Amino acid sequence: MTLLIDFEAPGEPDRWRAINDGVMGGVSRGGLRTEAGVGIFSGETSLENNGGFASVRRDPQAFDLSDAAALTLYVHGDGRRYQLRLYTDQLPAGAAYRAQFQPVAGEWQRIELRWNEFEAVFRGRQLEDAPPLALDQIRQVGLMIADRREGAFRLDVSRIETLGQAR
Repeated sequence: MTLLIDFEAPGEPDRWRAINDGVMGGVSRGGLRTEAGVGIFSGETSLENNGGFASVRRDPQAFDLSDAAALTLYVHGDGRRYQLRLYTDQLPAGAAYRAQFQPVAGEWQRIELRWNEFEAVFRGRQLEDAPPLALDQIRQVGLMIADRREGAFRLDVSRIETLGQAR
């Protein structure tokens, strides 16, 4: 395993930016902060004005994950469905490869996301003709909630690691 993102690292919370549905007229809010070495992605989603999503993206950094079999997240969730998003230059601006996960509410869990679980999406719609995710071309990582539900959300993330060797 290789540690990709460690929320105990100095300056890590300053590397994340909120991008919420306000960019299209919505009123959801969300952001990321840290407490005791844990990244806390939290806020409130609203379906007003055709909104319904909140997200954060880490500052761009090149990741070559071609030797990894998967990504592993260590999370404490609230029962809502989240997305881990990977951005590459393979897709148009705003599009990403996403994998969805729904941790059980109230307990720490290890979530494993295999590469075949990532699909190319743009504004919530799957891109049918997108190339496969190039693991050596990942430029940015993000978290999103877009589960078509209103209300408060909170996802605690202690770290994100690679898992094993690609086969």
